[in-house]
Amino acid sequence: MPNFLPFIFFLGAVAAFFLNLLGFMRLLPIFLTLPLLFITIYLTIFSLAYRNAFKGYSRFKSRRW
Repeated sequence: MPNFLPFIFFLGAVAAFFLNLLGFMRLLPIFLTLPLLFITIYLTIFSLAYRNAFKGYSRFKSRRW
């Protein structure tokens, strides 16, 4: 499932972009479409950038007593 999240967020960003275009044509309120576009772009970049991040070593696995 985590491999599908960037794709889903990208589709959401495309949909939010078209909603933003409708907002610029004054068919939807722009104060609702701009935050939606920002949030979806942020989630897309976040899911692409941090999926291979190093999560650290476990404290209990490194002890060999």
